[in-house]
Amino acid sequence: MKIAVVGATGLVGSTMLKVLEERNFVVTELIAVASENSVGKEISFQNKKIKVIGLEDAVRLRPDIALFSAGAKVSKEWAPKFAAVGTTVIDNSSCWRMEPNVPLIVPEINGDILTAADKIIANPNCSTIQMVMVLNPLHNKYDIKRIVVSTYQSVSGTGAKGVKQLMHEREGIKSNEAYPHQIDLNCLPHIDSFLENNYTKEEMKMVNETRKILRKPALNISATCVRVPVQGGHSESVNIEFENDFDVKEVFEILNHTAGVIVEDNPSQNIYPMPINAKGKDEVFVGRIRRDFSNPQTLNCWIVSDNLRKGAATNAVQIAEYLVKHKVIESI
Repeated sequence: MKIAVVGATGLVGSTMLKVLEERNFVVTELIAVASENSVGKEISFQNKKIKVIGLEDAVRLRPDIALFSAGAKVSKEWAPKFAAVGTTVIDNSSCWRMEPNVPLIVPEINGDILTAADKIIANPNCSTIQMVMVLNPLHNKYDIKRIVVSTYQSVSGTGAKGVKQLMHEREGIKSNEAYPHQIDLNCLPHIDSFLENNYTKEEMKMVNETRKILRKPALNISATCVRVPVQGGHSESVNIEFENDFDVKEVFEILNHTAGVIVEDNPSQNIYPMPINAKGKDEVFVGRIRRDFSNPQTLNCWIVSDNLRKGAATNAVQIAEYLVKHKVIESI
């Protein structure tokens, strides 16, 4: 099983390498791929040093699976080239997510739609993944009518430059690497660029991707996405209105039995999900689960996950695991 990691020297790419190691994914050959600036550098994988190569060389090696985390521009140009030589591309950028014929996958939710013909598979946005992990089992039971979500997203969502700006500011160094304003001791209600409807691209990603993953194209969703001075881990306050009434105890029961979700909810003991505790973990954490007393058939909850793990690298590797386990890839 030849695996290429495209963007291997970046924040998500290096996390992909770590997740592949931790989950003992069977890799007979690891192909580390990055931009021309990084070609010739070495990365470490399974106690071996591997030289980084360029995209053209990687295509010629015909990997079985290519995990992409190099941005939408690279994905748009190069994912089809890998696909053309028989490689299955799992892409972490926003490039392919809303293409009608490209599956947008969270394996626990809709891995069943994957076929051998799917040579480009889209990995959803980090904030979408953690939200739908909690929403999906509740949607299956009560049928979601409307979602209002506010996110509190860490600087690692912007990549290394976001973390660098935060750390520089904490050291008293002036820096505008990633954001138009100071991020330390501040919150920015601005993630990605603004659109004509005054929502940002990030907010509309959450709307459109959630509809696609939950297979409900007309689902009503409103999102406000905020960058906060946290180094890693995204948090979300989610208000969910259902078509059908629910029992809060049953909600706890459902979520306690959902793979990949951990309930942390004991306010009297100050137990609730926090990004500092989610760091380095693959699960999605949910707490502050309570009925919204202001609106019938509506639930409030707080969802937290490591955005570099389940929100990006881990989900991509889990897609690869699903392809292998269910023999979706023809060569397996």
